[in-house]
Amino acid sequence: MVTGASTADLAVILIDARKGVLTQTRRHSYLVSLIGIRHVVLAINKMDLVDWSRDVFERIDAEYREFARQIGLEDIVSIPLSGLKGDNMTEPSARMPWYHGPTLMAFLETCEIDETRQQSLPLRLPVQWVNRPNLDFRGFCGMIAGGQLRPGDRVRVQPSGRESRVARIVAHGGDLPLAVAGQSVTITLDDEVDISRGDVISAASSPAEVADQFECTIVWMTDEPLLPGRPYLLKVGTRTVGATVTEPKYKVNVNTLEHLAAKKLDLNEIGVCNIALDRPIAFDPYKTNRETGGFILIDRMTNNTVGAGMLHFALRRAHNIHLQHVDVDKKARAEQKGQKPVLLWFTGLSGAGKSTIANLVEKKLYALGRHSYLLDGDNVRHGLNKDLGFTEADRVENIRRVAEVARLMVDAGLIVITAFISPFRAERRMARALLEEGEFFEIHVDTPLEVAESRDVKGLYRKARRGELANFTGIDSPYETPEAPEIRLDTTALGAEAAADRVIEVLRERGVIAG
Repeated sequence: MVTGASTADLAVILIDARKGVLTQTRRHSYLVSLIGIRHVVLAINKMDLVDWSRDVFERIDAEYREFARQIGLEDIVSIPLSGLKGDNMTEPSARMPWYHGPTLMAFLETCEIDETRQQSLPLRLPVQWVNRPNLDFRGFCGMIAGGQLRPGDRVRVQPSGRESRVARIVAHGGDLPLAVAGQSVTITLDDEVDISRGDVISAASSPAEVADQFECTIVWMTDEPLLPGRPYLLKVGTRTVGATVTEPKYKVNVNTLEHLAAKKLDLNEIGVCNIALDRPIAFDPYKTNRETGGFILIDRMTNNTVGAGMLHFALRRAHNIHLQHVDVDKKARAEQKGQKPVLLWFTGLSGAGKSTIANLVEKKLYALGRHSYLLDGDNVRHGLNKDLGFTEADRVENIRRVAEVARLMVDAGLIVITAFISPFRAERRMARALLEEGEFFEIHVDTPLEVAESRDVKGLYRKARRGELANFTGIDSPYETPEAPEIRLDTTALGAEAAADRVIEVLRERGVIAG
């Protein structure tokens, strides 16, 4: 519904006259309102099965219009229908003489669609491709998402903010004196401006906003729930960036329109959330421009579309917070310590030996005069993460916080060691993405479940088996095995000391510490 109707101007809401306004009717209508469709046909079908009753038609019409008023739908035409013999489909029905409105097809053929609205907006041209067939031509291709464009117009490239003038508008058959919303064109500029796919060419007088944090509405479209802190890809226009959804502000009950507290979004739920991106993007609020304000969320692992959304506005702090330049940077701190800063991320089942091996690695680094710090899963939950439980959402947030702290410590020039179960690949990929190439070492402490359970030093497996400990990894919560770790430690063949020696050996081979 969301993806199919995202470019529509009119929606036909079909209702069975015997059943009236259902939850699905309200859900689809709410989505129509969110998407910004302005014209709605309320098609009340199967009138033959309610004896062509005018009372039934008017009751359904009144009930629907009351709900539509609450969600902001105003332009509604209600038509009684019977698909069995085509009553009021193409010709007026003699069996419903009390209805004097248009037939369905007559209305669809004559409904006035505002085709000039997009053209009246400020210029927006999301760049889809940079065309350089030779050294003398550099064109920027894309479909105009709003406004009009003429040679000589002053434009601004967002998010960089660079400005220039349009030299030519190139299209099939020759140059154009004017291009409008909906046309696909190639433009050239007077100046050599650095522009890439995903940038937005805007009117210099009314440029697109730029931000990396937003409030938005999200429609969740997959069985796996949306979890706060889990990394996704966000595609808006021609730009794809990394995105993390913070805890939803609320989800919407489509029957009552009340706002309900939410820790996550499940299949088909609609919620209002804050979202943070890994880099600034050019955008417009969705209510202003669908093309530059609508987005999809993509699962990083499967590339499946898992959600669709509408940007409301940039969060104020996105405009007010900027990166501060520092003269003493990571490189300087690392040179002072005579080492390469890295993150050693130990992952494995509970009881695999992560903390034991990580502790031995730090002792060996200390003996070598190296500067390190160990972040252990249990220790962190006594302080930084003491407010988190063990639900899937809390475990995602636990790893997100640790990854951010570890990133800061790597920036300080340290060799950082973490020992966490970190069962989900998505969160380990998120931690890796925070660091530069070569700074993240995923270390899989590979211990079979039966071996880890036989150790059970903390008695956790016994509690989990008795049902006293919910969401325990390996029992009733999954552990996603690393696919290509930098180091794999088979603890059925290696003791803790030998495993720690293997880590130190790899660090020497990779130039993290001197040989």
